[in-house]
Formats: sequence, C-alpha cells, structure tokens
Amino acid sequence: MIHIAVLTKEVLEYLSPQKNENFIDCTIGEGGHSKLILEKTGPEGKILGIDADENQIKNCREILENYKERLVLANDSYANLQKIVEKENFEKISGILLDLGWSSNQLKESKRGFSFLKDEPLDMRYSLNQELTAEKIINGYPQKEIEKILQEYGEERYAKKIAENIAKERRAQNIKSALQLVKIIERSAPKNYQYAKIHCATRTFQALRIAVNKELENLEKVLPQAVSVLNGGGRIAVISFHSLEDRIVKNFLKEKENQKILKILTKKPAVGQSAEIKQNPRSRSAKLRAAIKL
Repeated sequence: MIHIAVLTKEVLEYLSPQKNENFIDCTIGEGGHSKLILEKTGPEGKILGIDADENQIKNCREILENYKERLVLANDSYANLQKIVEKENFEKISGILLDLGWSSNQLKESKRGFSFLKDEPLDMRYSLNQELTAEKIINGYPQKEIEKILQEYGEERYAKKIAENIAKERRAQNIKSALQLVKIIERSAPKNYQYAKIHCATRTFQALRIAVNKELENLEKVLPQAVSVLNGGGRIAVISFHSLEDRIVKNFLKEKENQKILKILTKKPAVGQSAEIKQNPRSRSAKLRAAIKL
C-alpha cells in the first residue's frame, strides 16, 4: 500500500522552501513531504529526517535514494530534536515540519497491532527499543488507570465500562491480540455505538497508541526545541489529527506569539480540500498550523 502524504500543497505554501535551504522533517515516515521539499531546495538544500520507527527509516532511505547526498536520517524520537541536530551538526535551519499522523505502512504492514481490523499482537510501539507495549498496559495497569487513559487520550465516552470488561477478561486470560480487545470493546458499548460512522474501537486504540508512545508529552517537548533550533525567519508547520494534539500546538504558538518570538501564519488551521479528501480520506481530520520565527 502506497502512503499518501497529507496537505502537501499547504505544507509547501507555509514552509515556503527555497533554493539551497535546510529543513527538518521530524516525522519523515516514507518521505512524502520531504521529497517535495527536496525538489524545491536543490541543488544544495538538505533535509534532516527523523523517525522513531526503524522500518520507516529503512523505507525512506530506499524511496529517497535519488536525494541521498542531501538527506540525513536519524532513527530517534523527535523529542530529542536538539541533541539530534547537534549530533548531526545540522545548521542554518529554514523550516521544520511535524506531521503527527502515522503512515499506511505502519497501519497495514507493521504487525504491531495498530489496526483494530487485524489479528495482530497488542504492541503499538513506533520504536521496538522501548519497553512499554499496549499489551503491558492492558494486562498490567490498574483498571482505574486504563479508564483514565481511555478518557484522556481517546475521549472515549464508554471508558469506564471498557476498562471494567478488560479487568474482568484478563482475570480469566491475558489479552494478547487486537481482535481480542475489539471484542471486549464491542461488548462494552451499546449497539448503536458499534455501528456508528467511526468504528467503536477507534478511540480506545488511539488512546493506547498515544500512551505507549508518549505522543502528547513528546509533542510538548519538541515544540520549544523546534523554535530554538530554527533560524530567524524560519518557519514551523505542524499537522495534527485529533483535538488533543491540535490544542497543544495552538496554545504553544499563541504563547510564543504573545512573547513576540513567533508570528502565527494560520489564523485558522489549514485543512484538506474536498478533492484531496476524496483521494485520501486520511486528510479529512488533518489540521495544519504554521508560524514564522521573528
């Protein structure tokens, strides 16, 4: 399955890459956005691409083979942005992109239980170097803690019942697979919720993925680092896919604008146009916010 990068037109508009400029793609994935930036920044502009998932780095290296002289790849968490920049001696940064979505490849081929439609182990780690998995949360965390994760990170209205049934099930046997968990969620929600437009397991799986990968904490860590390493006049663009991320980005940019450090370029977030949404349904929930460093 080919991954299609979202909001490509908007990314190029707000990052405005020019000849010989250097950029950082904090979530390079399969290099969709980076390829477009590299096309604009030749002959000498470079990209530092970061991804916690080693498979994504491997795929990206192959996909962007034609640009290898101008591509620096780091298999690490973007929460360590400043350290990565120093280690790679990457300078004169004109723009930084954070696409907080995940790729179709991770969903379809990683075999790590990201999808609630496949019978895969409940792993959900982007990086296999970390210890915490979704299975450890589901089988080891107190019921109340699971409920809190589902409420806070998934905004799941049936969090209490789902956590209750998880606790009941795991007393009989360990919950190891994605489909095992889906069945528990289905038992915990009323019938009309099961047949709603959004699959009834969506919010629980989102919540677990966020908890396993510390996504919100990492976002809060990376934003100040991104501003710090940017050149004056450099731009930052962040694509988020749910309200929790978008709120963090919106509040951060507003705070930095009040401190006269950034100027916000998107008074309202840029969203996908109908033609893009038709071609790539993932872009329906994507929101891009951008700012320029003063």
